[in-house]
Amino acid sequence: MQLNADLNRRVVIATETLPWVASPTAGVERRLLERDGGEVARATSIVRYAPGSRFPQHRHDAGEEILVLEGVFSDDTGDHPAGTYLRNPAGSAHAPFSQEGCKLLVKLRQMHPADRQRLAVNTKATPWFPGLVPGLAVLPLHSFGSESVALVRWAPGTAFPAHGHPGGEEIVVLEGIFEDEHGRYPAGSWLRNPAGSPHQPRSSRGCTIWVKTGHLPGTLGPDGTPA
Repeated sequence: MQLNADLNRRVVIATETLPWVASPTAGVERRLLERDGGEVARATSIVRYAPGSRFPQHRHDAGEEILVLEGVFSDDTGDHPAGTYLRNPAGSAHAPFSQEGCKLLVKLRQMHPADRQRLAVNTKATPWFPGLVPGLAVLPLHSFGSESVALVRWAPGTAFPAHGHPGGEEIVVLEGIFEDEHGRYPAGSWLRNPAGSPHQPRSSRGCTIWVKTGHLPGTLGPDGTPA
């Protein structure tokens, strides 16, 4: 299956408008954002666990990245409430489940094999730092090579100068409304801006976004930079 698989194309999706698609495991459904492959695929999805649902033990040969959006996600490492950022490196295995139900952002097979750090960051208990312009606050989550992942909070009326991302940019709007010269993106929006694409972001009402840069296009090279 190929869905938004051309990483050189800009994509904007209002994820709340997408249908839920059943996974191979009862009680676990997905909203597909991008996918290149079959059941084992390079993929980005919003995943929903019904209360009491669980996945059998499985291995992630090319890694898994998770942001818990709602509820409590659990696996062999413990319980991870909303706001937790997880990275399971290539070769790791787990048996995930959710007692009360949860909703996740999940990225599969997009991790450099040399990036071996396993993470579980409780963003509700992690400090924020001032951003590059007044009105921005940043909570760094992870970096490897050119790849960088963070939460960014925009105060109402904040604007950032026009710029480009040599290794691309991916955004999920968690709260409020994010904007740039191309449009307005309310909570639930997913954006993928290809490598080198320019924009001039701002937020008139304020927002919080999850943002990942430096990871496009395709697979990272041996030094952790985009190939």
